Amino acid sequence: MAARSSIPVDSDDTRRNEMGRRTIVQIVAPGEVGGLESVVLALSAGLMSRGHRVTTAVVSEPRDGQHPFVTALNRAGVTTEEFSVPRRAYLKERALVSEMCDRIRPDVVHTHGYRPDILHAASRWNPSFATVTTLHGSSRRGGTTTVHELIQLALLRRFDAVIAVSRKLADELRGRWARPDQLHVVPNGLSDHRPPATVEEARRELGLPSTGLVIGWVGRLIPVKGADVFLRAMARLKGLSMTVSVIGDGPERATLEAMARAEGLDDRVRFHGVVADAARLLSAYDVFVLSSRSEGTPITLLEAVAAKVPVVVTSVGGVPDVVGPAEGMVVPPEDPERLAGAIDSVIRNPAAAAARAEAATRRLVANFGMERWMDAHDVVYDLAISSRAKKAR
Repeated sequence: MAARSSIPVDSDDTRRNEMGRRTIVQIVAPGEVGGLESVVLALSAGLMSRGHRVTTAVVSEPRDGQHPFVTALNRAGVTTEEFSVPRRAYLKERALVSEMCDRIRPDVVHTHGYRPDILHAASRWNPSFATVTTLHGSSRRGGTTTVHELIQLALLRRFDAVIAVSRKLADELRGRWARPDQLHVVPNGLSDHRPPATVEEARRELGLPSTGLVIGWVGRLIPVKGADVFLRAMARLKGLSMTVSVIGDGPERATLEAMARAEGLDDRVRFHGVVADAARLLSAYDVFVLSSRSEGTPITLLEAVAAKVPVVVTSVGGVPDVVGPAEGMVVPPEDPERLAGAIDSVIRNPAAAAARAEAATRRLVANFGMERWMDAHDVVYDLAISSRAKKAR
């Protein structure tokens, strides 16, 4: 039995106005920046714009000053509650979030990531609110993270609704981890964002050469994102006069910097670290490369397409739902040789690359707009509330 698609066929204002206004709590334990964080920010702001009462709870370890994600939420006008707790202070964290839920009395608690899923939604027996989780994809980081992600999967059946951000992910969950009746496919949408900077502005802000070829990569520096595959592909293109731009940070950074030196790329590669509002600066690139080993529906790819940058991608997860051969160069994962060949083809055939970029933008507008995405979440919430009400009878 197929997963229920929660994207409505119609999305007119009349139908949306008939939907109930809900009290919704989003819970996330964010990193500094990333796709999950972008999704939660866009969703929280979008729900508020539709008249829902939204509180986004941010759980983080103690730090000096406010968490950057809380700052971003506040800047967007989202009501937030920040819980600063040590990494393993599970009972304290659970008590703080429980007190918040008792005080706010939400209709829906929507969790993102294995920690909120396990501590604040799936482990509650007969909660007074409907529970929804979004599966953004696996980090595949190994160690205790793998254990936590397996616990998260084992608890999915306790949720009233499970959102998978790609058809591929839904196929992996269906039957084994989640019931078909609770599973909904809702690919990520692209939120309204600032227009891309000009090429000159973007390169200046990133400290890149104002002229010449720039090949870019954006993501967390963890194994699943495949930055090592990207660098090995770049080593095969050393004959080109180019600058390689890597935006993002993570535990693999030192290893990747050493790899760049070993491959003779240390004078070509710029590791920028985390860059605020990076989506606005993707216009600096002549080619955007996504070399992941696994993905949900990557926000960075949507942002690159919106910036009309030619893309080269690996065919993993929800990527083929965003970009096919008509919209970009698509290669298998774990294949630096073919990745390098696809990048070289984009560089040598700019007119064809520009045509694919235009086609990708049209597909983005048709399938990944915010209104469609928000409609889908409204439907999932209503179904989850209905499911919870039936269980309470």
